[in-house]
Amino acid sequence: MQPGLWKIIKEEIRIWRVGVFPGIIVIALVIIARLSGSMQSLEWLAFDSFLRLRPEESIDERIIIVGIDRDDRLIDSSISDKDLAALLWKLHKCQPRVIGLDIYRNFPVNPGHTELLTAFKNIKNLIVIEKVLPKQIAPPPNFSGEKIGFNDQIIDADGKLRRSLLITPTSQGEKLSLSLRLAEVYLAHDLAHENIIYKNSSSNGTTIQFGNIALPKVFPNSGGYIRTDVTGVQVLLNFRSGRKRFRTISLNDIKNNKFNSQWLRDRIVIIGITSPSRQDLITTSAITSNHSLKRPINGVEIQAHAVSQIVSAVLDDRPLLNTWSDEWEYLWIFAWGFLGIAIARLSKSPLANIIIVITTTSSLLVSCYFLLTWGWWVPIIPTIIVLTLNGIELTALYQCDKALRSGIKARQDIIERTFETIHNGPLQSLAKVLKMVKYEDLPIKELLPELEKELEKLNHELRGIYDFLQREPPTQDSSLYLGNTLVLNLQDPLHEILYQVYSHTLARDFPCFRTIKVKIRTFEPIDERYLSIEQKQGLCRFLEEALCNVGKHAIGVTRLEVTCFASEGWYTLSIIDDGFGVNSSREGRGTQQFRNLAKQLKGKFQRVPLSSRGTICELSWPITKCWYFNK
Repeated sequence: MQPGLWKIIKEEIRIWRVGVFPGIIVIALVIIARLSGSMQSLEWLAFDSFLRLRPEESIDERIIIVGIDRDDRLIDSSISDKDLAALLWKLHKCQPRVIGLDIYRNFPVNPGHTELLTAFKNIKNLIVIEKVLPKQIAPPPNFSGEKIGFNDQIIDADGKLRRSLLITPTSQGEKLSLSLRLAEVYLAHDLAHENIIYKNSSSNGTTIQFGNIALPKVFPNSGGYIRTDVTGVQVLLNFRSGRKRFRTISLNDIKNNKFNSQWLRDRIVIIGITSPSRQDLITTSAITSNHSLKRPINGVEIQAHAVSQIVSAVLDDRPLLNTWSDEWEYLWIFAWGFLGIAIARLSKSPLANIIIVITTTSSLLVSCYFLLTWGWWVPIIPTIIVLTLNGIELTALYQCDKALRSGIKARQDIIERTFETIHNGPLQSLAKVLKMVKYEDLPIKELLPELEKELEKLNHELRGIYDFLQREPPTQDSSLYLGNTLVLNLQDPLHEILYQVYSHTLARDFPCFRTIKVKIRTFEPIDERYLSIEQKQGLCRFLEEALCNVGKHAIGVTRLEVTCFASEGWYTLSIIDDGFGVNSSREGRGTQQFRNLAKQLKGKFQRVPLSSRGTICELSWPITKCWYFNK
């Protein structure tokens, strides 16, 4: 692996670590909150809302509700035995496949009790009800177990119905619900589908099966439920959507023959009390209403929904409501939380981040909605929370880290550029003073005028740098200070800037410049579209430093050749002299900077002595733009 690529990877890992750790903490806290049950009510609310938003379904013609309301001369909110017997016989003549009586008849409601018992005995496709939880209400006498179903419902903590209890254990053994009994009889006599047989097996998680269709059992942590009591066999209730779900015929319509007998033929008929005075109303938010989202519906309609979902799943492939295992649910939450971390890391600005998070959250909601319409209830609320929290709040963390790193880099740039300015100006003058003191054999009195002149020059250069930095902070790097109030505009063409650097540097008072007889310079125009201001400044400092080295160390130099040209896909900035340079194995600060500049340009740097005498100092970089993206 290339060193540059590995450096980029390490930097990306470092940046990701800024948000990954707090992002995972957010995910963990949300998961803990979900495990504690704190989000259960919100998940129920989202579940109900999605069920209400489903497309409207057609009426299930297989199920007919016979409603007995307050206009039917009720006795103590119930129908008399005589009227009930007459109703059963009349319905029986219409040849429904099965009749479900969702009315308790553990005591006589005279008149007509004997007539009702006769009807009970002779109508073979009649299923009656009992109550088993928690208070028991016995079924009518003389009915065998397969003709009895309980009508108990499991209400959630918020008072709404979302589950259908199909089988429950009792002291007399397992009991089956009315809805399961009706579906069993109806499907067992369905000639068009070769009599679908009901199976009850506890060998796997789904204990009820009709043919190849298994009813998915509710577990303690299914969907949005947390540690729910799932005694017996319960399934999620997939209510039929729409405002009119089943055909309902009133008792008066039956009495007055205001109905079509073909509506009942070979159907499931469920008889129940629909009078508001009867306390048989159940609240659910999953069914739309003209007046309220919290619409209470009659118990007989609940039975119709419970039967319809089984029969429709078996005969029409209508989805049953399934849930994922706990492992998949929490992996789903973690995946969306990590996506939030990625959004915060990859988005370019807070505004873009907000737009992306809103778009992604909307996509998440739409995905969850379609999954529910296809029969899968997946976690909604915790995924939205981890996505939005990590996606929005971590942006601030990444922005702070970015600002901190930018501040550190700016500070480092100030230090580097200030040093470069001092190194190529005052430090060169200081080195000259030190050399005079150390190597000149003249008496101190003779040196004093020259030393005073150089120190005055040094003082002037230092003050000039201070004035420049006050006027042009190094962070505003579009200019280059060369001393003597000379400031170059780095926006100008590079070959023009290099010429000014060349001219200014050769005008400085270095001893070796005095012996130069021949000066050759060529600065060809350069395609600098892919050069940054920082890189142009580095090239100028390279030329200045190389010329200063010639002026200080190239003893006996008579020829100086400075060129910048293009050849075979490379640009080359070359300084060649014929003096006796000072060779040293120790690299100075300037040499290190030039090696870094060559690395940044994806180029190469060399400073080597020539065969006889002289030194070549050269910086080359490719003409192609590929190196630009690594700057």
